Amino acid sequence: MTEELQKFKLIFLGDQGVGKSSLLNRFSQNKFEPDYQPTIGLDFHSKTETINGASVRLLLYDTAGQEKFKSLIPMYIRDANIILVVYDITIKDSFVHTSHWVNETQELKRDDAIFCLIGNKTDLEEKRTVSTKEAENFANEKDFIFYEVSAKTGDGIFELFNSKIFPKMVEKFHIRGDDDDGDTNNNNEGGNENNIKIENDDTNKKKKKKGCC
Repeated sequence: MTEELQKFKLIFLGDQGVGKSSLLNRFSQNKFEPDYQPTIGLDFHSKTETINGASVRLLLYDTAGQEKFKSLIPMYIRDANIILVVYDITIKDSFVHTSHWVNETQELKRDDAIFCLIGNKTDLEEKRTVSTKEAENFANEKDFIFYEVSAKTGDGIFELFNSKIFPKMVEKFHIRGDDDDGDTNNNNEGGNENNIKIENDDTNKKKKKKGCC
């Protein structure tokens, strides 16, 4: 009989167009599609990952950034283990609005929820309007994990999870494998299939068209 995997829920929040869908797809499938239909309501993916010697199932929820869908988000925040707030380093307002997204979660989140502030689109460095220092200071004030990434190139995505998020999960949720050697870095950059099993619900695959990523 197969032992049921421990499950952890990750929810991606942020304004429309900051690249939440692209970031999730880069992490779950190591793919980038330049043309995405904006998420309607919520999209779901899952991924099985080895963390600290234990196989765990990551449940990945991609939320819509449009105002009309915000009423759907609270029901998914309540039991989220990791809350990832994403902004676009080239759009100042998307960073300013991260405070709103964080405030939206405060009364609903788990006491042990891990917060992560992610600055996306570092491939557009020449168009940057949000400095790394400004975002880092905000994250430090809130005691959040902070990282800048590019969903388009993949830069920083796997480092974020392997060196920041997974170790924090081990610390907070006491993840241990049968042969735990204390190493939480799985070196899974690029989606190493020896360690990662990716399972996506085909019914949740988005149609691609010209639009935001």
